[in-house]
Amino acid sequence: MELRIEGFTYGDLYDPGRLAELDGHFRKRLAENDPELAKRFEAYRAGAELGPVEESELLIAVARHLSRFLAWMFGIEDEAAALRDKIRSYDPIWKFKKEFPGKRAKRVRDEELEGFDADAFDRVVSELAAWRAERPGAPEDEEARFAAAVLELLEGGEQERARLGAELQERLRGLWPLPEDGAEVVEHLLVAVARWCRVRAAEPGPVAGWGAFKVPKPVDYGHLVDYERTRPDFPEFMEGPRDRRRRRDGFKLTDRRYSEKQVLSEVDYCVLCHNRNKDSCTKGVRDKSGQIATNPLGIKLAGCPLDEKISEMHTLHGEGDPIGALALIAIDNPMVAGTGHRICNDCMKACIYQKYDPVNIPQIETRVLVDVLGLRWGMEIYSLLTRWNPLNRRRPVPLPYNGKNVLVVGLGPAGYTLAHYLLGEGFGVVAIDGLKIEPLEPELARDENGNFKPVERFFDYYQELDERPLMGFGGVAEYGITVRWDKNFLKVIRLLLDRRRHFRSYGGVRFGGTITIDDAWALGFDHIAIATGAGKPTIVPMKNNLVRGIRKASDFLMALQLTGAQKKGSMANLQVRLPAIVIGGGLTAIDTTTEVMAYYPMQVEKTLERYEKLVAERGEQAVRAAYPPDELEILDEFLEHGRAVRAERERAAAAGEEPDFAKLVHSWGGATMVYRKSMLDSPAYRLNHEEIIKAFEEGIWYAEKLAPVEALRGKDGALDGVV
Repeated sequence: MELRIEGFTYGDLYDPGRLAELDGHFRKRLAENDPELAKRFEAYRAGAELGPVEESELLIAVARHLSRFLAWMFGIEDEAAALRDKIRSYDPIWKFKKEFPGKRAKRVRDEELEGFDADAFDRVVSELAAWRAERPGAPEDEEARFAAAVLELLEGGEQERARLGAELQERLRGLWPLPEDGAEVVEHLLVAVARWCRVRAAEPGPVAGWGAFKVPKPVDYGHLVDYERTRPDFPEFMEGPRDRRRRRDGFKLTDRRYSEKQVLSEVDYCVLCHNRNKDSCTKGVRDKSGQIATNPLGIKLAGCPLDEKISEMHTLHGEGDPIGALALIAIDNPMVAGTGHRICNDCMKACIYQKYDPVNIPQIETRVLVDVLGLRWGMEIYSLLTRWNPLNRRRPVPLPYNGKNVLVVGLGPAGYTLAHYLLGEGFGVVAIDGLKIEPLEPELARDENGNFKPVERFFDYYQELDERPLMGFGGVAEYGITVRWDKNFLKVIRLLLDRRRHFRSYGGVRFGGTITIDDAWALGFDHIAIATGAGKPTIVPMKNNLVRGIRKASDFLMALQLTGAQKKGSMANLQVRLPAIVIGGGLTAIDTTTEVMAYYPMQVEKTLERYEKLVAERGEQAVRAAYPPDELEILDEFLEHGRAVRAERERAAAAGEEPDFAKLVHSWGGATMVYRKSMLDSPAYRLNHEEIIKAFEEGIWYAEKLAPVEALRGKDGALDGVV
């Protein structure tokens, strides 16, 4: 890597003194490009007090310059410009949405739709998009091309409209009746587009999923989750709508996140209220007395606990500047790789839209990071912004090492975040974790001299979650969160820390065992920071709650992920039988129920494959002779189910579709989440109802208002039922 600042090397980006010089280079360049802005920024950095609106606008303006500076310094101006152009290529959609579905279509009267053939006009829509594709600067997206075509017709002058009308009159001949006078064609088409929008807003048909027709739905706090009560004999039982099921096969990432277009639809929906100091997503919703308000579920609407500059971030991402947007995020949330989509939602709950769907801020935040990581040297740009960020006037560069060392116990989200901030304050940090921490790929790790190479393309090291080795780094983010979240982000966080000069991490070290408090003092540590998580699991108060066949949900998730049992090639022994019930009302219960649903088909399929190999090698009689009668019963059950899974996989392959394993799991008893109160009272519903929706999509069952009192033992002493 060659940096464009004379005398600077890659290694200098990890030196606090050289980072201070880099800060000076940027501020000098800012003064050359925008003297007035630089003057205000220098006053801000010196401690000048600004109002919240003025501060936001200043940081946004400087972030634009910082983005260009970083693109220049890393030599990626062309790639950054291409990304900006791609993001801005969707702009016509949002302008079209406001003018046509948002205004003109609403003025269309019912009688104007008599005889209007929306299906026929669909062909005109496709042809207009194709027409725009042949013109300079055409967007890649079909919806954006159509929107751009309509806007060109709308915004053209009288002569331009006449010319375009004549051109389209010929092109659309036979597809749609048009006036003979070319000058009238454009106005005729604009009227028809408004009528078509009125129809397609109610009946999307071929344009289902278009951003122009996405409208927010009213929020009903008593019905945040759609469900069906499908068993009259069991009124507490519920399941998700069957027409919204998605099929799952194994342990790949189950949520691929929004596309760029979907994220930009959310950005367009945001009203960017920082410029009125109304950005409640950051600062919280206030009641008339000025106190933090609560929603009808009793949840405080305090906004982002990190005070992340959300509306400001949306502003720059909408401009096609994810680098600038990431710089704004990193002021308050430098470890953004560990937040965002499927992790936190405090910002959404405090969104200014309280009566309608909120802006999906976590999706936007994660997309900003992903866009930057996708750039050449994107990992290095993000990493640099966690050490040097001129927008962060409290700590723009790390303090030099002060000779004090801290032992951080635990490398979960609390531990790795604390380590980052301690390093910024000049402390040396040694972090330990009870889990074994696997080494990074050789090309990412330090060499024998302690040096490391810059990461040119982060996604060259991306791994599917069902193939990714369990690295041990990340604590609960590694073993507790399921494949609903992309754990490749843990590699990002690890790189942020591992490359810091005064940071070291060690796995397989238990505090109080491998190392004691006295050991830590003897080793020269000046402070010990305990960041070991939430503590012991909940013990359900029911009789016989530890009989064979019962397992704590948190223990199941740890065993599933840390042993590698969820991998097809793993020999790890983790046995589950159906039907299964998971007792609880929070995210751990939801995650456990979905993972039981996904793991069981894999378990029985692996059992069948290994059984067949052993039989081929040793003979069936010899294999079966090794099992006692009760285990033979389980084995035969697994073999029968394994054959059904294999048959379903073959059927789906022949049909060209994903296998429907949930249907099989249901036929064998299913996986049911059981909560002692109503679903509406559960922690998951009140705090993360989106996760219940996602779990219902995978086919879990839910039983509310049931409290287990006793686990029944069977004749072999194992679980035989629950009362």
